[in-house]
Amino acid sequence: MQSSDFSNSYDVIIIGAGAAGLMAAVECGKRGRRTLLLEHTTKIGEKIRISGGGRCNFTNIHTTPAQYLSDNPHFVRSALARYKPSDFIELIQSHNISYHEKTLGQLFCDHSAQQIIQMFLDLAHQYHVEIKTQCTISELEKGADRKFYLKTSLGPFESQSLVIATGGLSIPQIGASDFGYKIAEQFNLNIIPPRPALVPLLLHEEELSALKGLSGLSAPAYVSFNKRVFLENILITHRGLSGPAILQISSYLEPESAPHTIQIDLLPYDNLEEFFKINRKSKKTPLSHLRTLLPNRLVDYFAERNSDLTRSITDLSNEALRKIVAQFKVFCLEIAGNEGYRKAEVTAGGLDTKELSSKTMEVIKVPGLYFIGEVVDVTGWLGGYNFQWAWASGFVAGQFA
Repeated sequence: MQSSDFSNSYDVIIIGAGAAGLMAAVECGKRGRRTLLLEHTTKIGEKIRISGGGRCNFTNIHTTPAQYLSDNPHFVRSALARYKPSDFIELIQSHNISYHEKTLGQLFCDHSAQQIIQMFLDLAHQYHVEIKTQCTISELEKGADRKFYLKTSLGPFESQSLVIATGGLSIPQIGASDFGYKIAEQFNLNIIPPRPALVPLLLHEEELSALKGLSGLSAPAYVSFNKRVFLENILITHRGLSGPAILQISSYLEPESAPHTIQIDLLPYDNLEEFFKINRKSKKTPLSHLRTLLPNRLVDYFAERNSDLTRSITDLSNEALRKIVAQFKVFCLEIAGNEGYRKAEVTAGGLDTKELSSKTMEVIKVPGLYFIGEVVDVTGWLGGYNFQWAWASGFVAGQFA
């Protein structure tokens, strides 16, 4: 499959024009490397475009290694230290892209995610990066001359370095595929089994039937599993649970340890036990107080299951009051599964980080081959952390490829 046509010969070929691939391509081009960026769909940066309701939650100012899951939790340290949220903020400011902070350090474009895509297109043009879309790869090999040779729908290409930025399996409707994992297998690299992450959860039929009247209801809550706790909104759906706190905890529910039971504290900001102590002799009912704290439908759900909520506090025993507190503070639900890759925001698992140099993102036993972004076994929390990993890993590979 070797080619001697210089027009098809590059210093670096990057496969996948998502966030990580775009960043790597620009950084390679900036170094004067003859760079080709290949994308198998018709558009580049689709995940950027659809994220954050079309405004792209492009980073989080509170980014640290603690917000990432990986078999090797220390792997992310080097890249995150070398390309920080402040670096990406400086980049978009230099392109006059205005932004704002929402809750918990999440940054969004004021106008459109398309501005970030256009920024990368402008930079690619500035640094003479070639971009080809609708390019499918049928064969890929590394020659005896240490070059990489690609046979594609647009003809043959060759390069000194090859960067895999193909993403994971989440959101297949915009072109997600397992191509990156296949390349890893071709070079005998270990893969941590991929699974949906940041994904809505499913409940068993019996629980769904009981919660049927609560579909569409949203409320702030502590959601915990093992020792991991998130405080954000939950959303009850017709199939189970969603909302930021549920998406966050979903990444920690590994299939091999199922079944999982999550614990929900529906009163994260209120001390119900203290209220009962202060109002021990009150004629008020727990129901009337709880209606001031939670949506009526949610309170009614519990009242149907515990008639003590409609009795005066003074008439209830200490044990009855403790049970009421537990109902709302320790609401447990067994999870039946999740909504799968179609609804997952990211893919957990992927290329084992033990196969890579954390300083360069280069495969240790295959010189010239790099893996970056979501295809690697690094998964961030909800809220801009996965984009920051894409920028950081792409930047690092772009300094060496």
